[in-house]
Amino acid sequence: MEEDSQAFFWIKSEGQQKLATENMVPGNQVYKERLIIKKGIEFRLWDPFRSKLAAAIMNELDYFPFENKSQILYLGASTGTTVSHISDIVGHDGIVFGVEHASRVARDFLDRVAAHRKNVIPILQDARKPKEYFSVFGKVDVVYVDIAQPDQTQIAVDNCETFLKKGGYFFLVIKTRSIDVTKAPKRIVEEEVEKLKPGFQVLQTIDLHPYDKDHAMVIAKFKN
Repeated sequence: MEEDSQAFFWIKSEGQQKLATENMVPGNQVYKERLIIKKGIEFRLWDPFRSKLAAAIMNELDYFPFENKSQILYLGASTGTTVSHISDIVGHDGIVFGVEHASRVARDFLDRVAAHRKNVIPILQDARKPKEYFSVFGKVDVVYVDIAQPDQTQIAVDNCETFLKKGGYFFLVIKTRSIDVTKAPKRIVEEEVEKLKPGFQVLQTIDLHPYDKDHAMVIAKFKN
């Protein structure tokens, strides 16, 4: 077992080093992930084919500001796979505000994740209306955005301007096929990154292949 700044771990399973987080709710599974006990501690394997943040780690993510006590705003929580692993990492003294608009997946998110984890606050709202998130208090350390909208970058920037602290980190999943199916994915990523430059210092751009086709992760720091 190898530690990586206590945030996530590499655990040997089936002859391979696999990514894992320490399970904040022992015995609880979120997406039928494998649970492994090492030295009396239970870990959840973190599947990069199910989580874009895990995919970014596998593809040499250089920045990982998610840590114990962090406050995270997560747009596009879906059924809560990645949110649950971030919940493990930020621990009992951290908070993940999970925004999800689609009622069907939000129900799964509530049942699988928020009902079991007191550090996850579900927000059933449209990410286009950050002023209506009445549950978010103060400024957050990280804004993480994984939504499928043509104007996803602008929605993300609006949320950062509302909630991200100065010098805070911003993770944006660019779903190129949601933006424009006619353009080359690489070109779309370049165009979306350009939109960030006025307000952010862009630190890294990661292609998420082979875990997610035509997806990229952009990591930036908020200048404002």
